[in-house]
Amino acid sequence: MQKTNIPQAESKSADLVAQNLEQLKQIFPEVIKEGRVDFEALNDLLGNYGDTAEERFCLNWAGKANARREAQKRSTGTLRPCPEESVDWDTTENLYIEGDNLEVLKLLQKSYHSRVKMIYIDPPYNTGKDFVYKDNYKDNLQNYLEQTGQDKKLSTNTESDGRYHSNWLNMMYPRLKLARNLLTEDGVIFISIDDNEVANLRKICDEVFGEENFLSQVIWERAFAPVNLKKHFSESHDYILCYTKQLNILFCNGLKRNDKSDSRYANPDNDPRGVWMSSDMTVGPVVTEKVYEITTPSGNIIKPTSGRCWLFTKDRYKEMLDDNRIWFGIEGSNTPRVKKFLTEVKAGVTPMTIWKYSEVGHSQEAAQNLKKLFDGNDYFDYPKPVGLIQRCLELYSNKDSLILDFFSGSATTAHAVMQLNAEDDGNRKYIMVQLPEQTPEGSEARKAGYTTIPEIAKERIRRAGKKIVEEQKAKAKKEGGLFAEEAKKLDIGFKVFKLDSSNINAWDSDPDNLETALNNSLFNIKTDRSEDDLLYEILIKYGIELTEKINRHTIDGKTVYEMGAGSLIVCLADSLSTAVAEGIGKLYKEVSPEGVDANCRVVFKEAGFNGSDEVKTNTLLILKQHGITNVATV
Repeated sequence: MQKTNIPQAESKSADLVAQNLEQLKQIFPEVIKEGRVDFEALNDLLGNYGDTAEERFCLNWAGKANARREAQKRSTGTLRPCPEESVDWDTTENLYIEGDNLEVLKLLQKSYHSRVKMIYIDPPYNTGKDFVYKDNYKDNLQNYLEQTGQDKKLSTNTESDGRYHSNWLNMMYPRLKLARNLLTEDGVIFISIDDNEVANLRKICDEVFGEENFLSQVIWERAFAPVNLKKHFSESHDYILCYTKQLNILFCNGLKRNDKSDSRYANPDNDPRGVWMSSDMTVGPVVTEKVYEITTPSGNIIKPTSGRCWLFTKDRYKEMLDDNRIWFGIEGSNTPRVKKFLTEVKAGVTPMTIWKYSEVGHSQEAAQNLKKLFDGNDYFDYPKPVGLIQRCLELYSNKDSLILDFFSGSATTAHAVMQLNAEDDGNRKYIMVQLPEQTPEGSEARKAGYTTIPEIAKERIRRAGKKIVEEQKAKAKKEGGLFAEEAKKLDIGFKVFKLDSSNINAWDSDPDNLETALNNSLFNIKTDRSEDDLLYEILIKYGIELTEKINRHTIDGKTVYEMGAGSLIVCLADSLSTAVAEGIGKLYKEVSPEGVDANCRVVFKEAGFNGSDEVKTNTLLILKQHGITNVATV
């Protein structure tokens, strides 16, 4: 019998180089020759004539080329599920991921490409005291596993290093490149930074996001008192750089108005259009056709004062008068004014570029609030205020937006998302990513049992979520209503995943390891990995969101996972039989709303066929009879 081969399931993250080539081919097909870019032809099409590298306006640094290549490199890692560290694993739509954010961003490229509405990050400021994670361009995943597998704090990036700024730029550049891919077309990124790297950060953001997509360099007043020990100036502010992906389609929600308490709005004439305020109907300089007499309802004749005219022409004034938009006062004898209804006022106020601590909070307040959340214990340095992140969310997120923070620290962003959802009945989801940096030996956090930053952050989310729910219940009780927990339950849960090497053994070509390599090729799944580990790796590599609802079925005694109304069906059991294939075919007919249309993908474990070509061949034939032809193995 001829050996039956089933295609291998995708084992790597998205191939960004291939995607870029395909996009370039669609725009300029003539510059792609034998699968490669003819840069001379591309330059001719773009009108680039003869600029040398020395004359070109750009920011260069040691290692930039490697940093750019690293952003294009595919990851062979995976994200392993940790239900035991999660909250509401089966229902939550939030994610908390531990790992090097460069590798994690690569792994998210398929599942979350163009799906993130807002990104907020608070990266290391490169002050010389904070660490800068150094990537290993040869094997960054192995580098990560080695560095984080030891009980020690990662090294700092000091000014004595000859590549002080370059190290920081090499860390930031590929991560920003990958982050841009995840933004929706009208997505926005906020980046907190201080004076040390703000100039360099703005230059690389201009390159990554486009100078034309720069929104603002916000000044956040982070301190409320001067530090008198400073020799020259006491810095009281940080910056927040804000860029978008496509400025021409971006909409800003604006800041909330405080109109409910604004005494300017009233309704003295009981206008059915609601409350209104009045404004001056005169303007200068004089326009002749806008100078005329107006008779008030009380009979007074009124003209504009010297050097001014009415806001409208006479005809337009009559239209406004007929529409009850002109106000002469209660007695009907005052100078006419224009009625402006609250319902017609712009929903939000355009934000200023200086954010005062009285509006969004300051560093000391943030530290105190976090300390209270942990029962008076001080576990984290320099957290950001919840109000600061909440303002970013209010400006550029919608109620169903996905929010990403890949330098998540103490998880203030997760806290802010939950808080805003509680306030406006939103359903925003978040993805937090944090390197498992060790807490310092002898620190209060280490004494309390928190060995890494993520351990503190996860506990912070748990406590913050419970606190927000209790506050909602107390508010509802005070207002005399019932807390509608069943009707609209606030999502205070999160799924924990941890970055690790692939669940599938890679082929080792070293002759000294030949026996191990041959054994791994027959039993290619690592022995310390579970079915859930492998299942989620399949989801990542196929581009399915990690919060996708997974339905479990039992067919011929084997567990079968189905999701997306049958768009993906996975069976990772051993000792497979044709009864499993028959059951999968029937299952697809049951769960697919459109019926059998050959869009279903089925994935088996290669070792599950026990080397039987007969079972494998018959499985393919049975599935084909049910309209399923897209079959792969891992």
